[in-house]
Amino acid sequence: MSVRLRYAPSPTGHLHIGGARTALFNYLYARKMGGQFILRIEDTDQARNVEGAAGKFYDELRWLGIDWDEGEDIGGPHAPYRCMERLPIYKQYVDQLLKENKAYYCYCTEEELEREREELLAKGQMPRYMGRCRHLTEEQKQAFELEGRKKTIRFRVPEGQIITIRDHIRGEVQFESDGIGDFVIVKSDGIPTYNFQVVIDDHLMDITLVVRGEEHLSNTPRQVLVYQAFGWEIPEFAHLSLILNEDGKKLSKRDESIIQFVSQYRELGYLPEAIVNFLALLGWSPGGEQEIFSKEELIQLFSLDRVNKSGAIFDTQKLQWMNGHYIKEADLERIVEMSIPYLQQAGFIGETFDREWVTLLVSLFKEQMTCVSELPKLASMFFADEIEYKGEAADVLQEEQVPIVLSAFVAQLENVETWSIEAIKTALKQVQKETGYKGRPLFMTVRVAATGQVHGPDLNSSLFLLGKEKVLNRLKKLL
Repeated sequence: MSVRLRYAPSPTGHLHIGGARTALFNYLYARKMGGQFILRIEDTDQARNVEGAAGKFYDELRWLGIDWDEGEDIGGPHAPYRCMERLPIYKQYVDQLLKENKAYYCYCTEEELEREREELLAKGQMPRYMGRCRHLTEEQKQAFELEGRKKTIRFRVPEGQIITIRDHIRGEVQFESDGIGDFVIVKSDGIPTYNFQVVIDDHLMDITLVVRGEEHLSNTPRQVLVYQAFGWEIPEFAHLSLILNEDGKKLSKRDESIIQFVSQYRELGYLPEAIVNFLALLGWSPGGEQEIFSKEELIQLFSLDRVNKSGAIFDTQKLQWMNGHYIKEADLERIVEMSIPYLQQAGFIGETFDREWVTLLVSLFKEQMTCVSELPKLASMFFADEIEYKGEAADVLQEEQVPIVLSAFVAQLENVETWSIEAIKTALKQVQKETGYKGRPLFMTVRVAATGQVHGPDLNSSLFLLGKEKVLNRLKKLL
């Protein structure tokens, strides 16, 4: 049987970068091995589910270039692919465990469970369920039912068993069953818990390898016990390291030093191929010095044996550098199309605009941008009515050649009939002939006077974009 992997998010909001990395690693491995990649929505946590979140996941994954072979939106032979639509399926397996005495009803109240937890902690022991309802008689059950107690269903954990998990990333990991405690597989509202539901779904969907975050490793022994209870083949596992912030601490969703959702990067004008390239190297290394990879190269090179055990540092500066690289390499028209909404939002252009003008503007700053949303700030001088001359720019304007160069340039520009880059070049050459000034004294004077900046994109193109009227107004005001 070919490899089958899945990504199974809970629809509780936008796609987090950690979730996107998990989806990507599953996708890369499935494609590398010529297998299938399945997308399943685990929506059994009804309290946290967000309306429409699954649709956003689909949209954001597709934006990243991640596609899937089976899922709620495209169908497949293992439908349905949303857990709440699979409740009748889970029920038959719960009933089987109850019938075989591998599960039992638990009537413990939250207060009783909390008291038990506190007692264990006070003794320095790990909190776990101590089996209060493990051996209830029929009379005791009936008495609890008459009291109106809510009941859950717990899995009967075998005693004295060593559970061995062979993990592609962590090697062999062992757990003692005596430290687990009988765990809930069906909540009091009748909805199965993650540790039960995930086993049923992965088995029925023929999942051969489970690649997920390290935080799920502690859940794995419970899931292995459920597989064993049904006599099913256990899939292989690979638990990815945590993503850490730049201080080396576990990334928290409350950590504001790092942008954490794929939708936010999209809104800021990041390119999806940059995000994919960055996330692929977050905990995995192909070896060598190369850092820029196409999706096709990542598929070809990806392997689980080069995934690191230690946490992966989320380096924001590296991501910005990488996105800047992809912007530079991108087709100009693509970046123009991405730039238009940001320029409109800033009020710099309206619904109708001169596309050639905007294309030239974008071309001037394409090399500088680390994300497309930076363009309005970078290009603000083209839209300002007034400019301030500060610092080095103000110092330049104190130099002796300034009034001579600007007077000559104004005279030349007033005679220009057709405003073009060539006409500007010709005017500057004439000023050089007339005044004898060239190089820095000429070009720096004109740049500072027209833009208020000592450095910037190509001078001729900048003056052309500013327009004849704005350039003349700024120069005359200085004179």
